[in-house]
Amino acid sequence: MKQFAQHYIDGARRPIRAGESIRVYDSATEAPLADVSLGTAGDVAEAVAAAARAQPGWQALGAAGRAPYLRALADVLEDCAAELANEISREVGMPLKLSRRIQVDAPIAAWRATAALADTFAFVRTIGNSRVTLAPVGAVAAITPWNYPLHQITAKVAPALLAGCTVVLKPSELAPAVTERMMAACEQTKLPPGVLNLVLGGAAVGEALVSHPDIQMVSFTGSTTVGRKVAAQAAGDMKRVSMELGGKSASVVLPGADLSRAVKATVNSCFLNSGQTCSATTRLIVPREDYPQCRQLLAEAAAAMKLGDPADGETRIGPLLSAHQRQRVQAHIAEAEQAGFDRIAGGVDVPVPATGYFVAPTIYGNVAPDSRLANEEVFGPVLAVLCYDSVDEAITLANSTRYGLAASVWAGDDGAGEVVANGLRAGQVDVNGARFNPAAPFGGFGMSGVGREGGVYGLEEFLEPRSVQLP
Repeated sequence: MKQFAQHYIDGARRPIRAGESIRVYDSATEAPLADVSLGTAGDVAEAVAAAARAQPGWQALGAAGRAPYLRALADVLEDCAAELANEISREVGMPLKLSRRIQVDAPIAAWRATAALADTFAFVRTIGNSRVTLAPVGAVAAITPWNYPLHQITAKVAPALLAGCTVVLKPSELAPAVTERMMAACEQTKLPPGVLNLVLGGAAVGEALVSHPDIQMVSFTGSTTVGRKVAAQAAGDMKRVSMELGGKSASVVLPGADLSRAVKATVNSCFLNSGQTCSATTRLIVPREDYPQCRQLLAEAAAAMKLGDPADGETRIGPLLSAHQRQRVQAHIAEAEQAGFDRIAGGVDVPVPATGYFVAPTIYGNVAPDSRLANEEVFGPVLAVLCYDSVDEAITLANSTRYGLAASVWAGDDGAGEVVANGLRAGQVDVNGARFNPAAPFGGFGMSGVGREGGVYGLEEFLEPRSVQLP
């Protein structure tokens, strides 16, 4: 069993001496995977001091001088990609074949894409008689979740570093493997001391980081509940915040759309990573007259989803992260069952592997629009189907939650789909199965967050514009 008992501060590993720790279990076997020691506010203070000291020198390198470090970090991570994919798969539960492509290869590509912005992004611009310089915010606190551990670290740390910021990273203590890999990458690339610091810990470490007076910005990904607390805490010092929070994304099927294709894509999105995805399409909104056909297609799609060990190449859905996560998802299912919704697939009484934190892929139809299942993020493999009688009603249903992270629109032609897409309050909307674009802005409306990640939009989050008016 692994021991994670070190921070990485000011270019060196530091032992964690606080004594408190948590145990992480293999999501598929429930065997102990690791013990993770938790740091303290004192560790945070050392890390922030190191970041503050390093920031002027890091900024002085310029983007062209910083970009090679990002490329080198990507190279080191690529060298251990197979091992890291396996580690994340055991921690989080994503099937291994998907873990390699989504959890590891995609973030590595993002490190390189961010580095490439050094050649094209205008850090200095002229507007009339003004010279506008985009300056780094300063020392940044990056707090990342467990469901896509390397991806979320990359989406924050890579653009922050390229912008000229230094970072104190608090990765999730529930998925610690990536922490060791990032520490090793910093060492192997000889990243200057203090530029990237990693502090292990739970809520107490996060609170100390957000409240530290020398932190100029907080970039947080996690639940909306925690995000609101972080934002309130950061507001006291007027810190800049960027937040990617929860979602209850709608997949809107318009009359005349390819129903079979829409159902397949929605199910794949909803059940990806066992539903542990903030942007998953967890609401399917269909014309009422199409519901009988839709119901049959959904039942067939769910039946084709093999539930099992993430290491098995045939597995489509793995376990959830933990027993706690399984319990909260099962509570949502039990409530939907009690409400009397039309169970199309799954449920808590469907047989699942005896060992591991498994929940069967579950679908309920004719879900009431005002129910919790239609409005609250489950963060598990549970899909709610809602019916409508007019396109205006479909748009209203899609916009009826407090979230606005993502959505999909399925239409008989792309133009009609785009019209509806522009009526949805969501940060990114796919029309007719369009592929994900990592260079486009990712973020949400409403309770899904503030700010954007990805491409130039993600880089700009870590920059402050300064305008100098010239004679």
